[in-house]
Amino acid sequence: MKRFTILFTLFFVLGACAFAQDQPEDESSKGFDKSKLFFGGNFGLSFGDYTFINITPQVGYRFNKFFAAGAGLNFLYSSIRYRYSPSTYDYKDNYGVAGLNIFGRVYPIDYIFVQLQPELNYTWGKEIYYNGSPEAKLPGEFIPSLLGGAGGAIPAGRSGAFIIMVQYDLLQNNRSPYGKQAFFTFGFNMGF
Repeated sequence: MKRFTILFTLFFVLGACAFAQDQPEDESSKGFDKSKLFFGGNFGLSFGDYTFINITPQVGYRFNKFFAAGAGLNFLYSSIRYRYSPSTYDYKDNYGVAGLNIFGRVYPIDYIFVQLQPELNYTWGKEIYYNGSPEAKLPGEFIPSLLGGAGGAIPAGRSGAFIIMVQYDLLQNNRSPYGKQAFFTFGFNMGF
């Protein structure tokens, strides 16, 4: 099933890219056009027994009506405090992710897109025990991910859009920062 999903996604993306290249271009669309640049990403915060910080800025370029691509940075940090009774079992997990990504989007319909996003993330972490036991460290490691997903761009203002996506890590490494289930992201893109 996993191979079928990967092959279907790649077939769809490559087919849409080939279709987009066949569209006629006018003379004004040749060369770099800064009005086709967009900036955005995701940002999230949560504090308490479960602390989560997500900062993932991205920059992209809309090549034509059907295709956009870009790159970004990933920074995720989570800290979860587990409280059990009696308190000798209390501990906290700290987990961090920092990395780079590139993405390609295909818009088969206005405001609806599919996206493929290869990433390389460095992950690290540790468990802190509150019963006097020494902390356990998760060795730092580079982990590749391949996020496949679909979403919508809801127009907001003259050159902005709210982005809503569902994504899934197609590689599913043991230490994938995204887990083994589909997940939702919300963000904002703004252009010039």
